[in-house]
Amino acid sequence: MQSPRRRRLLRIGFLSLAAAVGVGLAALGLNTIAHHRGWTVERLDPDALSAMLSPAYKVFRPGGDGPFPTALLFSGCDGPHDNMERWADALVADGWAAIIVDSHGPRGYDDYEAWRLVCVGQLMTGGERAGDVLVALADAREMAFVDRDRLALIGMSHGGWSIMDLLALDAENRLPLNLRSRPGDANDPPLSGVRAAVLVYPWCGPTNRAVDAGWDHPAPVLFVLADDDMIAPARDCRAVEQTLRDTGHDVEELSFSGVTHGFDQQHRTPLSNLRFDPEATTEAISTAIRFLNDAAMNSP
Repeated sequence: MQSPRRRRLLRIGFLSLAAAVGVGLAALGLNTIAHHRGWTVERLDPDALSAMLSPAYKVFRPGGDGPFPTALLFSGCDGPHDNMERWADALVADGWAAIIVDSHGPRGYDDYEAWRLVCVGQLMTGGERAGDVLVALADAREMAFVDRDRLALIGMSHGGWSIMDLLALDAENRLPLNLRSRPGDANDPPLSGVRAAVLVYPWCGPTNRAVDAGWDHPAPVLFVLADDDMIAPARDCRAVEQTLRDTGHDVEELSFSGVTHGFDQQHRTPLSNLRFDPEATTEAISTAIRFLNDAAMNSP
């Protein structure tokens, strides 16, 4: 039987532990809010952000001079992996150029300890990375092999969130959180060349700025979803899809049952419970390329 003193000490210990956990959770919550609002995000001039990102651009292109319709690819929260090159190679085989934009390596977020903070919203939210999308678009439009008026955005998970946040911020005439000003020509802004977006198992949860009102940009959008996704629930994205349809947007969806988040990525950390599904990957890529071709052909 425990003595009164021991019971008192145990109570104090439990209360102290609960208080410490509460303080820790509150700190995480405040940090998430601070990053989401941009309070803790360093703002850069577009040229400075381009100088940071552009050395890491990975370009894939067909033979010849072009100009080619070009897709810009943005990875999930753990940075570029084999899935990005798989998509890029398929695009090139169909006559597209592709540019993989690495937001992680140039910031030093290429190890486990860093990117897991990105994955839980403690570093580089979608609203911040939206600036990477905008600057990369502006850079791509200056590349000689790129058809500057036939561009597409492809984002996996966090990359999809970043694309959606850019479009939502643009609808409010707001800058991405990491930019001081807009890149490119004000009379011919980078987004004017975007003819389609493909969002592959994107995060559409509460911190996604498109949740409430969607966006204004007229480009058609394809959502590629995993029905049972436990990381980026498909139901959240379907709510955004409905918002977009209600406001007159062209929205398509391709969904898979029995696959996990990140089904197109073969490289995994040892303890990951996500699984590569080659059949779903092949169907997702081929459907997306048909969608992009239709959008590029129907553009002015």
